[in-house]
Amino acid sequence: MLPKLNQDLFIQVANVDNDEENQLYKTRIADLDDDYIYMEQPIHTMKGGFMTLFQGDSLSIYFLSTGGTKNYFYSEVVGFQEDNIRLVTITKPEQSAISQVQRRNHLRVAAELEIAIRISDNLQFLAVTKDLSGGGTAFECESHYAIQPNTQFDGWLLLPYKNGSIEHASFKGEIVRIKELEGGLKIGMVTFTNISDVDRQRVIRYCFEKQLEYRKK
Repeated sequence: MLPKLNQDLFIQVANVDNDEENQLYKTRIADLDDDYIYMEQPIHTMKGGFMTLFQGDSLSIYFLSTGGTKNYFYSEVVGFQEDNIRLVTITKPEQSAISQVQRRNHLRVAAELEIAIRISDNLQFLAVTKDLSGGGTAFECESHYAIQPNTQFDGWLLLPYKNGSIEHASFKGEIVRIKELEGGLKIGMVTFTNISDVDRQRVIRYCFEKQLEYRKK
């Protein structure tokens, strides 16, 4: 079931402030097309204030179906429109991306970082990430590397921070999807299956620094 015109949406935004991340806002779908949802400015369900949104914000959203079932999906703010009222443009989910189970919300940002992949003693290589979140990443590599969905590996990320310091984050990952590209390249979408709290916080810190950087542009 996909969200429909005039349907209410309930929203939480990924935020460095844990208290803000847990705040719930409500809005209404004013329009939609094949790719995007155009929603009214979300209002806090308890306090009544408007939600401050920026392009690139990651959102955890649910809507109610018949019988009160919550349907969850993730989306991203891609722009704003000035109609009779201000509308927020967000990405529209595919049917397969909607779940009745809320997963932990992790801010995802575009990021080109060095990542080391070790699948076995005989298969190790360096790649470049395309995006990153506290829950996973996507990396681009040459097509001849033998990776496929369900491939498990050890990974290491190089994280350069705004203050000039550099940290490493190690993890165990699993490739959940492969996207073939032109030019002999492919992208592996990865979920972190095992990562320490310390290393996850390093990743999240990097993501929020990138998010703040985008907001200032």
